[in-house]
Amino acid sequence: MIERRKSKQIQIRDVKIGGDAPVSVQTMCNTDTRDVQATLKQINEFYEAGCEIVRLAVLNKDAGEAIKELVKKSPLPLVADIHFDYRLAIQCIENGIDALRINPGNIGKAEHTQKVVSLAKTNNIPIRIGINAGSLEKSLKERTDLTLAEKMVESAMGHIKILEDLNYDNIKISLKSSDVPTTIDAYRLMAKRVDYPLHVGVTEAGTLKGGLIKSSVGIGTLLSEGIGDTIRVSLTENPVEEVHAGWGILKALGLRERGVNFVSCPTCGRTQIKLIELAKKVEERFKNLDLPITIATMGCPVNGPGEASHADYGIAGAIGEGYIFKKGEIILSRIPEDELLDKLEAVIKEDYNLN
Repeated sequence: MIERRKSKQIQIRDVKIGGDAPVSVQTMCNTDTRDVQATLKQINEFYEAGCEIVRLAVLNKDAGEAIKELVKKSPLPLVADIHFDYRLAIQCIENGIDALRINPGNIGKAEHTQKVVSLAKTNNIPIRIGINAGSLEKSLKERTDLTLAEKMVESAMGHIKILEDLNYDNIKISLKSSDVPTTIDAYRLMAKRVDYPLHVGVTEAGTLKGGLIKSSVGIGTLLSEGIGDTIRVSLTENPVEEVHAGWGILKALGLRERGVNFVSCPTCGRTQIKLIELAKKVEERFKNLDLPITIATMGCPVNGPGEASHADYGIAGAIGEGYIFKKGEIILSRIPEDELLDKLEAVIKEDYNLN
């Protein structure tokens, strides 16, 4: 059992972050926020995949205006991602946004910050301070007495002080780098300095394959140490994959359960079935099935019902055919290879009365 760091709890619409709340999964739309229909379509895809919080880029006043309609129709809480222009933050709050991602030290004059914070406080809008290793203040970049992780923490503390001096503490923090060890070090240091909830992720992690590896190592390491209250897996890919990856990390650590747990064996010389192709098809067929079950795809009878007896359901391959098993017991045998997936789905649907 992982003992989680004790953090202050905040709330974004109906999603609690920190405290005793479960680690939440979030992503970011890659649509043009001004295109309300396209953005809502993507938000609903995230919702179906199990996403709990969505961030939107707000580049200008037209995007800020679109927030009004998006908030009304979104099934998920929305976070406005804003850089430099305090007027966009005010516009988004007035249009009902659920949270902001904005660094208070980067939006100009002190009175601008005061206006945003005052309105956020009145409307109970949390603010995420997001520090990226590549965009630190010049004064910090030039310091040679600090590691990059330490510079990130100092940057975050500076922004936190601005908010705290305004008697505002509805805050969460992120400290992201594309370098995994730097990311891990920064969050470890920050976790010792403050009790605000932490949004954990590895920024610019890369494409699906490489990005999953970096994110799993970085996010997984921190979560295993109890550090992290909400996560985003940043991938150069369809953002829906970020949601699936986030849930995969949480399930692998035993922090949360949602949907199917997939297991499959590596191929070897005994395999007489198209195992790699079949395993991918099993994952794709059942990826949105919201049942806490384990489905195994095994290459041969040796690794089939025996080694995967812990699985609720499974397929064991043979020569051009296979077997369907349940809790280690074969229930359907000698199924042609091209019928295995449909037979497995039929068994699961019958057991759970699914249409």
